[in-house]
Amino acid sequence: MSAPAKIGLLGYGTVGAAFAAQVAERADAVEAASGRRPEIAGVLRRTEGDFGEILAGSEIVVELIGGTDPARDHVLEALRAGKHVVTANKQLVAQHGDELFAAAREAGVQLRFEAAVAGVVPVIRVIQESLAATEITKVFGIVNGTTNFILSEMASTGASYADILARAKDLGYAEADPTEDVGGADAAAKMAILARLAFHSPVSLADVTYEGITEIQPDDIAYARELGLSLKLLGVAERLDGGLSVRVFPCFLYSGHPLAPVSGPFNAVMVEAPAITEITMSGPGAGGTETATAVLGDVVSILSGDAPVHEVRETLPIVRDIESSFYLHLEVADEPGVLARIADILGRNSISVRSVVQRGHRDDARLVMVMHRCAESQFSSALAEIAPLEFMRAAPRAIRVMEEEFT
Repeated sequence: MSAPAKIGLLGYGTVGAAFAAQVAERADAVEAASGRRPEIAGVLRRTEGDFGEILAGSEIVVELIGGTDPARDHVLEALRAGKHVVTANKQLVAQHGDELFAAAREAGVQLRFEAAVAGVVPVIRVIQESLAATEITKVFGIVNGTTNFILSEMASTGASYADILARAKDLGYAEADPTEDVGGADAAAKMAILARLAFHSPVSLADVTYEGITEIQPDDIAYARELGLSLKLLGVAERLDGGLSVRVFPCFLYSGHPLAPVSGPFNAVMVEAPAITEITMSGPGAGGTETATAVLGDVVSILSGDAPVHEVRETLPIVRDIESSFYLHLEVADEPGVLARIADILGRNSISVRSVVQRGHRDDARLVMVMHRCAESQFSSALAEIAPLEFMRAAPRAIRVMEEEFT
């Protein structure tokens, strides 16, 4: 009989408690799959446990503290002590990946973090292992369940962002302080990780351009429905012009897009490459049990054999000015010449219009347009000209549109 696999557990919140329960409940299955029986050797909480003792008595350290302090110090110490590490901490990997990967390689141990991105969706394992020899061109998707739930509910009920956010908190889909989720920082950290793995290039959180969903209005979603669009907070990492673009933004999708029907607190990630065309992975993206399941999967992988530690192969420059289609919402006075002046500005900036919806009258008129693809810098220049015009009744609202329909 093989010796039990001793696991040191750092953190005993929702995910930590769920992981400990799964280790006990699934010990027979883990042993059958890997040949080793898992056993919690010690637990570190804020008011209980000694990290040094837990480290000395563990073969694998599972970090579920969250944040970067003291998580970074504990993980580095564990790796340098020759312990395998599993973490669900996206900010830790996104902000300190270089030194963590270097420490793991130097010590000859594994650093696994499947639960840091997309919950139980095995996107990291697929990119690192199944597609390790594939030249990936694009990774994109819905990587934050909180925002996807909010946008789905706004679309189905017509309620405001504030009302749905309150409901998301009641249901446990949003944290008491949801700033990182709704502001886009959570998704940005995940996209930094995915970009690094997919393109083998150093990517930090500072390289990711991101925005959130706090300014989305119910009428944006209602007008978009008329145009056959649905709204998602999308993360995109792709090779462009010899460089790399990594960004997070609200985005309208046409109904033929595979991500359009993904609703509620679910995540979905697509990977594109010439050799595979595209694959889509989806599933629950949040929750203590779901995250703990992904953590336990990493433990099984460690016990079953070696896996590659990420290495940088090239350094790609970050591309900021990309092309996109846009939705544009304008509140204007209903008077002669308004549409003509706006069209003139768009035309002078080499922007063509795909579709237009007009609503209201007098000071409550609305112009809702969808543009064909153009450089973001061109679109920003056009908005800068439109915003101060005397007939504008509010600041323009713009949301990107992904034109691909995959039909």
